[in-house]
Amino acid sequence: MQKVIFRKIGIKSYKPGRSVLSNKKKVIKLSANESALGFSSRVKNKLSKIGLLSKYPDPKSKKLRKEISKKFKCNFDQIICGSGSDEIIQMICQLFLKKSDEVIVPKFSFLMYRIYSGIIGAKVIYSKENNFKVSVNAILEKVSRKTKIVFLANPNNPTATYLSASELKDLRHRLRSNILLVVDDAYEEYMLNKDYRSGLSLFKNKSNVFILRTFSKIYGLASLRVGWGYGSKEIVRALMKIKPPFNVTKIGELSALESLKDKKFIAKSIKHNKKWAEILKSNFEKYKINTNPVSANFLLLNFDKSKITSKNFKKKLEEKGIIVRSLEVYGIKNKLRVTIGNTKENIFLVKTIKSIFSNV
Repeated sequence: MQKVIFRKIGIKSYKPGRSVLSNKKKVIKLSANESALGFSSRVKNKLSKIGLLSKYPDPKSKKLRKEISKKFKCNFDQIICGSGSDEIIQMICQLFLKKSDEVIVPKFSFLMYRIYSGIIGAKVIYSKENNFKVSVNAILEKVSRKTKIVFLANPNNPTATYLSASELKDLRHRLRSNILLVVDDAYEEYMLNKDYRSGLSLFKNKSNVFILRTFSKIYGLASLRVGWGYGSKEIVRALMKIKPPFNVTKIGELSALESLKDKKFIAKSIKHNKKWAEILKSNFEKYKINTNPVSANFLLLNFDKSKITSKNFKKKLEEKGIIVRSLEVYGIKNKLRVTIGNTKENIFLVKTIKSIFSNV
């Protein structure tokens, strides 16, 4: 009997952070950069009244796109919604790439950029970072005649560093005009830094920039998988042709709609994040665990000058039921990523840090 032959794909699949500990019934999960405060109460109220689940959702997510257009003052026809921003990354790769093409990503960047590019068969080129910060010059040094897309998240995941508005504009200006720059604004809402501006605000009218946004982070809808992208009418029209027909569920669309309307919840989340990011940063640095300046809703923890290694620290946290993200999957040694949790979780984390170092 002959075998059914399929294409061999030479990539490593995405490996998410741990969410359970086998010996703990209750855990504090600080490994996935999820919302510290959950989701808007408006979402809960809306879901209690939802009906018609037996019917397919709107294939073009028109109500959600209209609300996005209104909130962010952008063109309805340039918005596409997806099952998380991951799906939009996948569609961008399907639309733009072929096997002979090259894609540039920073060395330490969101894994899905390289995974979806690799599935197509494009060659992924890694640009060096300076002290875990994306380097404009390093990206430009990697550009060749085969370069088709440059992917970057700003602020970057997992390093929590970012390019300033002037640096991001400089990158677009110096890149060849027929190279698509994809800017992932996943953590934009948390950014209070004066020299920062979102990709959407900088490049709203650029035909060679595509912006990614998500409802998984500050809006707290990670399990519903809703994201959106913004690009030229031509790009969005083409993406609509290859988009799965009912990729955003009715529950997802209605929840995202309500989330966009709740300004108080977003303001509360931003205030909470700033307060606790600074408190946690200060507590880690007491024990020579260095971190990045406060930016997104997570911190990169550097143990190079600490009395304890990242591996041992992670193990001791897990003994107390706290899960953080190992960065070895990114090729980053002796570092951890920790999400800013809710007040109760953060207080317990601070006490646990003190307890760990009292015995070192």
